[in-house]
Amino acid sequence: MDVQLLLALALGIVTIVVLVLRTRLDAFVALLIAALVTGIVAGQAPLEIVTAITTGFGNTLASIGIVIGLGVGIGKILEVSGAANSLALAFLRIFGKGREPWAMGSVGALVSIPVFCDSGYVIMNPLARSIARVKRAGYVTLALALGCGMTLTHHMVPPTPGPLAVAGILGADLGALILGGLVFTVLLLPIVIFYAKWMGPKLESSVSEEVRHAVYGAVAVGGGRSGSGHLERGPEGSGSHELSGGAHTSDAEDFTPDDPAVDLGTPPAGAKPHHVGALLGSLPLLIPLLLIVVNTVTGAIDQNAQGVLGGDYEPSAWVVPFAFIGNPVVALIIGVLLAVYLLLPRWTPRTKVQGWFAEAAASAGLILLITGAGGALGQVLRSSGVGDALAEAIAATPLPAFLVPFLIATLVRIAQGSGTVAMITAASVTAPLVTTLGIDPLLAALACTAGSMVFSYFNDSYFWVVTRFTGLEGTAALKGWSGITTAVWAGSIPLLFIANFILG
Repeated sequence: MDVQLLLALALGIVTIVVLVLRTRLDAFVALLIAALVTGIVAGQAPLEIVTAITTGFGNTLASIGIVIGLGVGIGKILEVSGAANSLALAFLRIFGKGREPWAMGSVGALVSIPVFCDSGYVIMNPLARSIARVKRAGYVTLALALGCGMTLTHHMVPPTPGPLAVAGILGADLGALILGGLVFTVLLLPIVIFYAKWMGPKLESSVSEEVRHAVYGAVAVGGGRSGSGHLERGPEGSGSHELSGGAHTSDAEDFTPDDPAVDLGTPPAGAKPHHVGALLGSLPLLIPLLLIVVNTVTGAIDQNAQGVLGGDYEPSAWVVPFAFIGNPVVALIIGVLLAVYLLLPRWTPRTKVQGWFAEAAASAGLILLITGAGGALGQVLRSSGVGDALAEAIAATPLPAFLVPFLIATLVRIAQGSGTVAMITAASVTAPLVTTLGIDPLLAALACTAGSMVFSYFNDSYFWVVTRFTGLEGTAALKGWSGITTAVWAGSIPLLFIANFILG
């Protein structure tokens, strides 16, 4: 590989890491500066660099920006309506007594598809505390299972913004990535549960006294007499609700849903209390995902029938309706409509609903900018020749090409903490290689998302959310949370090899 182009790539990645870790700049600006550095060092003309940046930014957001905005909107309505909590309780009842860690891991995986990890964990953590209080033990196990279940889908399953951005940058089929991410999630979830059940009891004695008292009250871990008979509100403001201690039981059927934590408006006289059931609450999430997947499946069937692949494909007449309603933009618009008109009571003021969407848009704003900046960096890598040179260098080594995005995502995640930034950076660097090396875009996308799960620690904001709510500090926090995220990262490696065998 040309030394100048190799230096351009290396300095570009180093620029991202240094700016995010050592300066006041965020990942959006860091990615843009890295694009400038890469282009200049590679010898590209200054005006061509600017053109590449604006073209890459615009093309990326054109394909994925609307979808990210709609996805966070659905997540916000699930959160404020209480639907997310109802889904969690339904999973507890399905899994039954003695399988609470499996239920919490599954709850985390489901809730984190539309809801950001941080807010999703805050919403669901009171449920983990309630279960631990009734069982009088096992809070760390439940907390780790919940948190890492969320990590799986947050990193691997659209419409979470990170995987959405990766799909847009790499040109991976969104429906295929949903299916692939769900398969990875199902296969990796046992690792989450086994690690949580193995490490949780070892760390139970390390829980801070403050959190221990908030979870168990006067009940000793593993047994003991109940003092006050109720679960006190935790100091973190987690919204833990009182749970009667008069009749302790671990049957999931005895858990009742909490009221929504958000004021939904003043109901008219005689109106029934608002409650969203699990089935109804799942529709804004499941229907868009199903429509997108059906679009992918029908398109694949039609392509196979026509004997064509890729850009030469023209959908048959019978496929067009599925392609329309299964387009991610249309599917998620349907999801938003379902969320607003099925999950919120009719008396909720219009201004409240619009305010929630504004909050969701604000949370998505930076991710949209980072996604666009990642596309800008990818375009600079293409137009400057760095991507082609890297492809030639990789082709000359025995390293499987699909491991390149995996390793890049791994290194960037460890260096700067954000899984979203790590997978977007890996996708941006990998995008020029997909065609040259013949890497399947879906495989490349899975590699980017899987690599970004590694070793969540002090530079990851989600690390602090999980460990503070769980009451773990220092070495215990590393053993619990950093360990479980690294375990699922390692577990994804053989799955990538299998995916390479299938897709290759």
